[in-house]
Amino acid sequence: MYLLASLKGWLFSITSHVHRDMAKNKRQAYAISAKAGYDTAAESWCTGRAVARIPRAPGGGTHRAGQAAFGNQARGGGMFNPTRIWRRWHRRVNVTKKRHAVAVALAASSLPPLVMARGHKIGQVAELPLVVTDGLQSVSKTKEAIESLKKLGCGEELQKAMDSKKIRAGKGKARNRRYVRRLGPLVIYNEDNGIVRAMRNIPGVETAHVDRLNLLRLAPGGSFGRFLIFTESAFKRLSAIYGTLKGGAPMKKGYTLPRAAMANADLARIINSEEVQSVLRPKIEPPTFSKKRNALKNKDVMEELNPGSTERKAKAGKSCEKGTAEYDEVQKQKKARIEESKKYNKEHKKGDDTFYKTLMKAFEARAAADAEKKAAEKREAEGEDGEDEE
Repeated sequence: MYLLASLKGWLFSITSHVHRDMAKNKRQAYAISAKAGYDTAAESWCTGRAVARIPRAPGGGTHRAGQAAFGNQARGGGMFNPTRIWRRWHRRVNVTKKRHAVAVALAASSLPPLVMARGHKIGQVAELPLVVTDGLQSVSKTKEAIESLKKLGCGEELQKAMDSKKIRAGKGKARNRRYVRRLGPLVIYNEDNGIVRAMRNIPGVETAHVDRLNLLRLAPGGSFGRFLIFTESAFKRLSAIYGTLKGGAPMKKGYTLPRAAMANADLARIINSEEVQSVLRPKIEPPTFSKKRNALKNKDVMEELNPGSTERKAKAGKSCEKGTAEYDEVQKQKKARIEESKKYNKEHKKGDDTFYKTLMKAFEARAAADAEKKAAEKREAEGEDGEDEE
């Protein structure tokens, strides 16, 4: 995992950039004809006809005559900014930059996670990088080459390449590029004693001489991690071609391998060390704010405040569904209320003065006392009037 971290960053960037520029060097210049869209005797109708002033094709009838021409917005007109043969088709790449990219691609091929990330089936491969004896260079028959690769654990990889053949998407299928296939292992040799002819007809398998390694083969599509198979002599020759971290490359004057940006790629170990943690400030937690939530609109809040609210709502919903026990209970209570109301209305029907009589009976004694008092006052008043007349 730590080696993966060290390969990220500018190492991946340099590989993709070099691959992009090198792939452009195979392009062939093309351009459209300078007369395309302009090979017609069109003239503008000028103003006064309630149409646009773009040049229009001459003639009569209802087809091409009167149609707009020349403009890039017109059917059959010229295109905007047409391709030219003097476009900058190719790119120059620094030699050291290309060497760095090849070295990174070779190093990445020894890491199983990167190789598996490219889709290679290496579950049965003993180890990476896979180095075999020089006897593989002397294989001259395709049948023997396939058997040798299967013994090395590449059978699943070969089957994957064979099953991946399909028709290309796009116009390339009509330009002699009809089929596409996944790439398999790349066999790197030191001497060709028949290995190239033996493996050139195996689907997905490619060969390359150790002195002529190409980034387009080592990192197809600009992503490193291709499954490489080295012969013993070819693997030993890599030190002479690209050198080591302790010394330069004998076969490449003035070239040294790129140095790692970090002496220790275990970044988590560095950050969590006592030396770093002792000088770091403690993490500042942002203040927490309680959001106002309406329990009448938020079901979760209502459930926290009243755990029985959900059950009550569910029961209320069932009380409206026929055939449920809750519905029958509600109807039973409703009928009981109706019967009780009928009974009350029957006992207190309109026109019955029982209630009035019962109410007035409580005031009869007081009414009699008031009447007697008024009569006494009246008699006293009449007695005083008689005395005055005498």
